[in-house]
Amino acid sequence: MTEGSDERAGAAASAGRGDGSAASRSSWLRRVLRSRTVRAAAATGIVGVLLGAGAVAWRTDTLPLLKPAPCWDSLDDTTLAGLFGDRRLEVEEQQLRSDPGDFVDRTLGSCRITAYEKDSAGLQTTLRVHRLDGLFGRDSRLWPADHLTSRMVELGDGLPGQVSGTRAWLALPESCTGKTGDNTGAMVVDLATGTAFSDRSHAEEYRTANARAVVQAANGVMRDLGCDGTYALPGRLQAMPGRQDIASGDLCGVRGLALSAGLGKTLEVIGVGGGDGTARVCEVGRDTDSYDLRLLTVTAPGLAAVYSAEVRGGGIRIKGTKGSGVLTTDRALYQAKCPTGDVVFLIEQDRTGDQAVHHELLPAYVAAEADRIGCGPEKVELPAA
Repeated sequence: MTEGSDERAGAAASAGRGDGSAASRSSWLRRVLRSRTVRAAAATGIVGVLLGAGAVAWRTDTLPLLKPAPCWDSLDDTTLAGLFGDRRLEVEEQQLRSDPGDFVDRTLGSCRITAYEKDSAGLQTTLRVHRLDGLFGRDSRLWPADHLTSRMVELGDGLPGQVSGTRAWLALPESCTGKTGDNTGAMVVDLATGTAFSDRSHAEEYRTANARAVVQAANGVMRDLGCDGTYALPGRLQAMPGRQDIASGDLCGVRGLALSAGLGKTLEVIGVGGGDGTARVCEVGRDTDSYDLRLLTVTAPGLAAVYSAEVRGGGIRIKGTKGSGVLTTDRALYQAKCPTGDVVFLIEQDRTGDQAVHHELLPAYVAAEADRIGCGPEKVELPAA
């Protein structure tokens, strides 16, 4: 990855913004008609071009596909064929904004591709560009549940993101989007197809296609935002993690970590995904479609920021050597100041919360993981259970 400059192109006006006058509407229409996507759609006679709310949509029955390519002129024919085969496609693309503009809507743009078998919609993939929320805590639950799972592996060197057969995400460089912090999460391009735990989630061919798609989309976004540099396409992905028996002394591969004998007999490790460049995720459960327990070490500061509001929120306070945290009904979070920035250690229960599990696991988990990533020694003190 070649680092981009901090200079960005001027912000594009949001669709429909203005005083509502005829002159304003005419000016907006001229700007839209100047866009390369609309010009290409008109020039090639593609049916179904729709203008409204800054969106462009089209359809095609055959490959190769449109020029410019779907999703901010980014997805090539090889990637689309890997995602959808030779199905008929319909694409709805929202023009990118250069900044979310407010704290409520953190989205810069989205692109939805629907694949059809005859006349019935089959697969649908959505690519979205948005700033992860570090101020209000809106992204501390649903986004990690979908995009930080044991089914995901890292994209590879120089690519701060992860991928599975149904999900992918890639953070844009701070030189392009601005520095992250306690209240400002990373700007990410993420991809979703169907449910996170479908049969596709482990399929290598879909992981490869998703990895290509999210990298190509990120490059298209950076180009449209006026940023320098591109991400290289990923190489061969790591093997998907498999299920494991719960070892008596090394739960999730964490040295010396163990569940109580009673709980350990009913669960097994679904997998350990991610990696130290972004977030390491272990899920423990009874089946592959859900988890009872998740253990996360979130090392990328732009991701750790999504937990900032919750770490400062209500609950039983936790103190430690280099940080602090909170104990709630279903979560134990601890945030430490490490050489690489803020790191979050999280233990989460999916079903009925049992704080005894948090007391049992969190101190040993934080101590072992902090040592492993070079942030130790770290000692966490919990109040009496």
